[in-house]
Amino acid sequence: MKIFFTCIFWALLLFSGCAEKGDINSNGVPYKLSIGLYGGDNPAQTKEAIEPLRLYLQKKMGIEVEMFFTTDYTSVIEALRSHKIIAAQFNPFAYVIATQKPGLRPMVTLGINGHPSFYKSIIITNPKTGLKTMDDVKAKAKKLTLAFADPASTSGHLIPRAYLSNIGLNPDNAFKEAIFAGSHAAAILSVKSGKVDLGCTNLDLSLNKLIREGTVNKEDIVILWTSPPILNDVFTIRTDVNKDFANKLQQAYIDMAKDDYNAFSKYAGLYFPDTHNMSYIATQDSMYNSLRKIAGKVKQFKMNK
Repeated sequence: MKIFFTCIFWALLLFSGCAEKGDINSNGVPYKLSIGLYGGDNPAQTKEAIEPLRLYLQKKMGIEVEMFFTTDYTSVIEALRSHKIIAAQFNPFAYVIATQKPGLRPMVTLGINGHPSFYKSIIITNPKTGLKTMDDVKAKAKKLTLAFADPASTSGHLIPRAYLSNIGLNPDNAFKEAIFAGSHAAAILSVKSGKVDLGCTNLDLSLNKLIREGTVNKEDIVILWTSPPILNDVFTIRTDVNKDFANKLQQAYIDMAKDDYNAFSKYAGLYFPDTHNMSYIATQDSMYNSLRKIAGKVKQFKMNK
């Protein structure tokens, strides 16, 4: 976990001196709507896909909208805490970390037919390892290398770490080596190339995406374990922002699929092959309590930040 705290240290150092003071007026209304998000495994693709969404929000809110892209989840958290940005999109675990301190309000998540959408964490290997089950992994763990995705990733770190710990494989000492690949794509491609024996990622948003794009073939990967469903990403806003402004922004997201389907589908379509029955729906903080319980049971995640 030294890598995780190193990420925290550098993110704090990066943003400690660059917070924007006075980014909201005396009524709590932002002068500019700055939204932070992790750029993903392909930042250029993400920036292109989210541009129509940015223009949609700019029209709906009547102020300038700026997207603040980062290379990891931790930087998004620190940008919010330092008031460099007004709102942010988080994966579920990053949201749990961010809300260890007060000051954030959950707004929306992606839904299907009006219900929350989910995805699944997986542990994968290369067929050449000969591993076919997690029992095989347990038997050979000391000879195997393991790659998580990002320290603040839900499906690429929290969920698989908790699972491995539950079956008696503490990633800190059970394997020959455990590393952070830096992203889901990097974890998957490290397994494909044989650089590592095991990778932690997700099925729906990362592995299937790379398969659809032709970067990975199905036969390149063996799935050894699949998690129960995980609630999708959450869009949040600072609680010091004017409540009426926040409510208007929330409604703009909820209306996006029907008011500007192109803006909605271009971004959501990065991860979902069919977005016709999808939309943003309102979410509540309590929906992430199950993840808090999981994190609370894993020693490495008992952080006071």
